[in-house]
Amino acid sequence: MLSALIYLCAAVAEIAGCFAFWAWLRSGQSALWLLPGCASLILFAWLLTLVDTSQAGRAYAAYGGIYILSALMWLWLVEGVRPDRWDMAGVTLSLVGAAVIFFGPHRNG
Repeated sequence: MLSALIYLCAAVAEIAGCFAFWAWLRSGQSALWLLPGCASLILFAWLLTLVDTSQAGRAYAAYGGIYILSALMWLWLVEGVRPDRWDMAGVTLSLVGAAVIFFGPHRNG
């Protein structure tokens, strides 16, 4: 359960950091948006190191499903665009895939 919370926090940090760059480059906002954007991306990277797994690649792969869910929530809550059924189908598939990766009985070696 702690890993899910870490993934969720990491996703919010990553999306916020990327959104700051988007605001600067695509929406004409001040370059000052880059300061919190960079801090947010550093926080994102640090948070992923807290996930309880011995392989970084597996932590990143399982994170993908949480990221997709968080991105769609950002789309809805921040950008005001409600996800459609195709978005929901895609996030469901990605979460199933993330669960298989994270909870599967892997050999460490």
